[in-house]
Amino acid sequence: MDTERLRPATQPAAGAAPIDWETISETIRGALRTGSGPIDPDEMAGLAETLRGHIALLLIEARQRASQLGRGTIEAQQAAMRLGSIERQFRRPPASLPLCAHVQVQRLAQDC
Repeated sequence: MDTERLRPATQPAAGAAPIDWETISETIRGALRTGSGPIDPDEMAGLAETLRGHIALLLIEARQRASQLGRGTIEAQQAAMRLGSIERQFRRPPASLPLCAHVQVQRLAQDC
């Protein structure tokens, strides 16, 4: 994954922790590799929680960048729709069934 292009255009808000791009990238890679064997519900729950934490940080940056798009442009509308979709997935409760938990982790990794 090209983490250089993911680096923020802005500085973190005062008091906010800096974004650890390498850790986020490694978490995403690990989450996308899951499911090749038996699905461990505890592992899925842990990955989902970690990805949610990453998404919470990244949503701040994404919203800042989206706010710089021209109001009413197609790009601004697409960004708003995508961020809304990510936020809805982010807020879903943890899945209880193993396959559902695996799918949820995959979606969170893609959103991240």
